[in-house]
Amino acid sequence: MVNQVITGFHQDADGDWVAELSCGHNQHVRHNPPFMPRPWAVSAAGRAERLGTPLSCPPCERAELPEAIRPVRSSPEWDEHTLPPGLRQAHQLAASTWGKIVVREGALRFSLRFSPPSSQCGESPLSVELGPHTPVQAIPPGVRHEVDPLGHVRFRIDFFTVDRTLDIPRVAGHTEAGDRACWAGLLCPECGAVLTEDPHRDGCSRAGLLRTFSALTLCTPVASGASKADPLHVGRSGNRSGRSGQSPPSPECC
Repeated sequence: MVNQVITGFHQDADGDWVAELSCGHNQHVRHNPPFMPRPWAVSAAGRAERLGTPLSCPPCERAELPEAIRPVRSSPEWDEHTLPPGLRQAHQLAASTWGKIVVREGALRFSLRFSPPSSQCGESPLSVELGPHTPVQAIPPGVRHEVDPLGHVRFRIDFFTVDRTLDIPRVAGHTEAGDRACWAGLLCPECGAVLTEDPHRDGCSRAGLLRTFSALTLCTPVASGASKADPLHVGRSGNRSGRSGQSPPSPECC
């Protein structure tokens, strides 16, 4: 099961309420007793109380890219020798950040590690071999994953951020979900510059801000203990950590 946080609501063409999730997907939250009782969905106060709470997201479990995303940056192209060690270990993207693996040559195994286990009985976590016939694979936010070269390989990872300001038409009758190591740097959410390496790009309004607080952390290594405490770094539990006196996370994992 993959849970994502509710960030807002809207009504579809039929007037039914739809939850907007931090991953960029949408999910109907109809009040349909006795099968699906959600009395909170029919009142503004009830919906407001649900903001910030988790909701299961089947499309994330299937690693399906949402529409409400925009590209921000691509990683270098790696091979079986230059692949950062952290990508071979379980790690995860921060909330609202998607990745897309693009294999140029050879083959690569990509695995999603659900915790808790998949909600679909009898189904094991997603594991797929990427290569000439399946060269592209999406990586959902907040889900542990890892990659393993199968011999020679050349690939990159493209990164996207959820952006609900994009003008995406909502088609009447469209079925929303629910009813049926990465780039480990500090990324400016506006211009896409990795602030540990590059200056802000021309025209970026954040160019004068402090690096640490004007950036978005994209990758979270999952270790056997507490996660490193960066104000914008999301650990295994998904909570933000802001303890003082600790340095930002190391970029070693990606």
